[in-house]
Order: sequence, then C-alpha cells, then structure tokens
Amino acid sequence: MTVASQTREDTDVADTISSLTRRARTAQRAFETFTQERVDDVVAAVAWSIIEPARSRALAELAVRDTGLGNVEDKVTKNRRKTLGTLRDLTGAPSVGVIRELPELGITEYAKPMGVVAAVCPSTNPAATPANKTMMALKGGNAVIISPSPKGASTCALLVSYIHGQLDKVGAPLDLVQFVEKPTKPLTYELMRQADFVVVTGSQRNVKAAYSSGTPAIGVGVGNAPVIVDHDADLADAARKIKISKTFDYATSCSSENSVHIHDDVYDDMLDALRAEGGYLLDAAETAQLRDVMWPDGRLSQRVTAKSPATIAELAGLDHPEARAASFFMVAENGIGPAHPFSGEKLSVVLAVYRWRDLDAALDRIQDLLDFQGAGHSCGIHTANGSRARLVAERLRVARVLVNQAHCIGNGGSFDNGLGFTLTMGAGTWAGNSISENLSYRHFINTTRLARVIPPREPSEQDLFEGYFQRYGR
Repeated sequence: MTVASQTREDTDVADTISSLTRRARTAQRAFETFTQERVDDVVAAVAWSIIEPARSRALAELAVRDTGLGNVEDKVTKNRRKTLGTLRDLTGAPSVGVIRELPELGITEYAKPMGVVAAVCPSTNPAATPANKTMMALKGGNAVIISPSPKGASTCALLVSYIHGQLDKVGAPLDLVQFVEKPTKPLTYELMRQADFVVVTGSQRNVKAAYSSGTPAIGVGVGNAPVIVDHDADLADAARKIKISKTFDYATSCSSENSVHIHDDVYDDMLDALRAEGGYLLDAAETAQLRDVMWPDGRLSQRVTAKSPATIAELAGLDHPEARAASFFMVAENGIGPAHPFSGEKLSVVLAVYRWRDLDAALDRIQDLLDFQGAGHSCGIHTANGSRARLVAERLRVARVLVNQAHCIGNGGSFDNGLGFTLTMGAGTWAGNSISENLSYRHFINTTRLARVIPPREPSEQDLFEGYFQRYGR
C-alpha cells in the first residue's frame, strides 16, 4: 500500500467515525435535558426492544446462524434474563440531577453525563451485551455507539433497528444509539479515540487498545473460572449446577466453569454425580485426541468454541456411545500452564478435573491457574462451611467468589444473589482492568459535588496518634 492510499484510508476511517460521533453528540445534548422519568422510559424502551419474545428469538436465531456460537434457546433465555435483571437494577436508581444529599458533610451530589460512549462487544453475546451496555449508558444520559464483532454485526444491526423502533415511541432521538455497520479494527480503534468513554468486552487486544487509546476506558479480563467442591458439599446439587453452567449456551460465558477442584474424600462420588448429569470422563487416549483438535497449532481452535458436545465428539473422534451422548466432557488434569492447555480457558463444554486434600495447597494451585489465565476474574466453591468460603475470598486474588451457585448464571448477577446484573465483569488490576466489580450504570456518570461550610471537624494529635503512641511510643 502506498503512502497516499494509506492516507486516504485513514481519512475515510476518521470521517466514518466522525459522522457517527457528530450525530451522537447532537442527540446526547438533547437527551441530557430529559427528566429522570423520561430517561427511565428510554431505558425501558431499550429493554423491551430485546425482551419482547418475538424479537428476542429473532435475535437469538440470527446470532447463532451468523456467528456459529451457542444455541438459540439459551440465547433467548440470556436475552430475557440479563435484560430483565439489568432493568430491575436500574429502576428507581437516581441518575439525573441531584442523586445524593449528605447534610452532615454539607455535600450535594449531581449526576452529569459522560457524553458519547463507545461500546465494543464480542461475537459470543452479540445482542445481550450491546443491549446491556446501552441500557446502562443511557441511564447516565449518554449516547452510545456500538462496535460489534464482524460476525455479530448482523445481529447488532437488527437489535439497533428494534431499539430505534422503541426510541421513536418514547420521543427520543434515534441517534442516541448507533453502531458501526461494517466493523474493522481501524474503525473500532478510531471510535475509541473519538468517543468520550470506552467499554470493552471480549478480545484482550481490544481491551489493550482501549486503555492505550487516550480515552478513559473500562476493559475486562479473561475468564477461566475454577470451582471448588469441598468434602461436605451437596454433591448432587453441585453437579447439577456445574452442568447447567458448563453447558449454558455451549459455554460462551467467560464465567462458565473451566475447572473443578474436588476434595479427595468425595472425588469418586463427585465424578459419579457429574456423570449422572451427562458428563463424560475421557481416558488418556481420548484426552490426547481432544487436545489435538482443540489446540491444533497451540491456539484454541474456533472449530470447538461454543459448539455442541456432539460436534466436539465428532471432531475429536470420540466414538464411545457415552461420549456421543454426553452433555459435557471432563478431562483429568494435575498441571498448569502452556504445557497443560486444559488448565486454561476453553470456551467449550470441556471441564478440567483436579483433586485435592489440603485446602491451603489447593488454593495455591488455583491461584497459579488464575495467574496463568483468568487473573482477577472469579472462583466458586460448593461447601456447607461458611468459614471455608471466607478463606477462599481472603486468599484468592479475584473480584468474585460464588458459594453454592451455578457460576455462569450467578457471576454476572442473579435474582438470588446480590451481584449486579451485567455481561461485563471487571477483574481488577490483577488483570490490568480499571474496575474489580460488575459494570453498572454508575460507571457511566460523572459527579459534581456541591460543598458547603460545616462545623469544623479538625482532630487533635492525641485523637489520631493515641493508639500509635501506646504501641510504639512517641
């Protein structure tokens, strides 16, 4: 490519994104005059655009057809559940004007929009993730430009058409929600530069690009969630939940269990419980066959990513009748790192199985596993002992520890836990992320604080140093 043609291409990219951002800014300036009630109507409009049953199914069918990832029924469930939970979290939350009064401190807090949000979304959830981010960003009074993955672009286009239909009903500017029609890396990176705020889910290359774009950004880390099964766990319940989580949408979720760590006393019984749920434990030869198919050139193959167990069995030549009928596959593992690829994130219905005797040693190994892949993300434990769960939370460098739950169902928020609903889960500085919590509308708001004079609260040296002086002297 000549210098002149490269310059023309760069100009075309910049102009394409400038057109989107100019329209977004015009729409956002009108939107920031909306009352809280009207803002909430706009958020509800976006939610209904994907929750309405016919639209939810159409989006799920298109997503599976064009990305080849996951399955229709689970995507329908995800579209509804994640959106309904997010709308629950947003309903009644103040995000316009005064959002908090602290009279004892003389502080009044006002919410202000960020402006134009770039929402970079993966192919694994091409409808649910952009809808989720859009609802949160609009709750803060912002405009949104979605940059879908190329495979997810058709689903995103259909979603945005549904959103525009609902925005028109509530009298909101349609340019509040736009998308990059033919996404490329140059267009995505230019959008990151021109937006006021960037939120990235999916590709770690995109996460790094967002943090180096010069625009404030939130990116999230790689999954690879381990789950611990303690000696006192309800094995049948744990196996049922692991199966639900491991197989949901064929493991497209970054929160899907990638390894199970079973106490030695219940190892055989837990394997039986997992078999009863449709799990198939591969022997050494079958494990080698599967490894060659999943990592043919040292990198995880897209041929197995988020594919049905029948497809994986066919590709790997797993001919045993139980393998052909399996809901998920189990691989016995005892190592961690590049030489043990099953210890990493697999994005497939494949579960690595470890055994342990001492919890301290098990946690050391799990931390090594997370340091290899999945730093900061999350861990689960099935146990009847609350102190054991607390020890996991105290020891591991993760943002979330789930107790007795189906991990991929609960990690991004659930109706039976207190985590906020999201499809964007921060993994903290452990993963190079700027947040270590579930993304929420609060991340899309700037805050102005009005500070008034209050009675002085100046302490004496004795007030502050008394304990120090007692322990160490002056």
